[in-house]
Amino acid sequence: MPVTTDRSRPRVLVVEDDDTIGRHLQTGLRGNGYAPTWSRTGSGALAEDARSSYDVLLLDLGLPDMDGLDVARDLRARRPDLLIIVLTARTDDIDVIAGLDAGADDYLVKPFSLSVLLARLRAHLRRRTVAAPPPEPVHLADLVLDVPARRCTLHDDEVPLRPKEFDLLAVLAQHPGEAVSRETLMAEVWDENWFGSTKTLDVTMAGLRRRLTEAADTSAHAGRLPRITTLRGHGYRLEL
Repeated sequence: MPVTTDRSRPRVLVVEDDDTIGRHLQTGLRGNGYAPTWSRTGSGALAEDARSSYDVLLLDLGLPDMDGLDVARDLRARRPDLLIIVLTARTDDIDVIAGLDAGADDYLVKPFSLSVLLARLRAHLRRRTVAAPPPEPVHLADLVLDVPARRCTLHDDEVPLRPKEFDLLAVLAQHPGEAVSRETLMAEVWDENWFGSTKTLDVTMAGLRRRLTEAADTSAHAGRLPRITTLRGHGYRLEL
């Protein structure tokens, strides 16, 4: 498929080996204000991303040449701000968790309606467009959160957080020492129109904690990290 050159529309890379679904997505996206490019293989998608910059990745997991999870991991490492939505027939919880842990922001199970996909896209892109970050870096013990620059550092060493992990920490940082409900976190980080399971929050929180711990363990300097306490039946509290 030819590369789309319209920069005025959100650019979507569709990775789908089924011709019927691929054509349906390409036509539907183009008719609703997006600029789609379609790749049938994982290797083709990686090559396409290397040639051009995309805003959104719509990714099937059952590809003919490689596992879609490997594509998600590769592109997440290259493009931390890329919006990745997995489209798959895999329905088990372990598959959903694996997709999110590989770097996906959202998960749609086939068959799905185009209207639901478009609603998810609007919700995710709206959050990225209208977010109003605080002007100054936030100090959380020895951790520094620069929201406008989307940088998290410990003793000047950058902590490589995934986009939703960063957003989750940023919301908690707005309420230090306060209980923040699961509902509030889902609304702030995934949008009030989120249709998916709240297991997404648990997976993202586990990833955030793991990356903070790894950063502290590998730092050349002893330091203090904020503690994220689980409030069972309610949510979380960030303690300095």
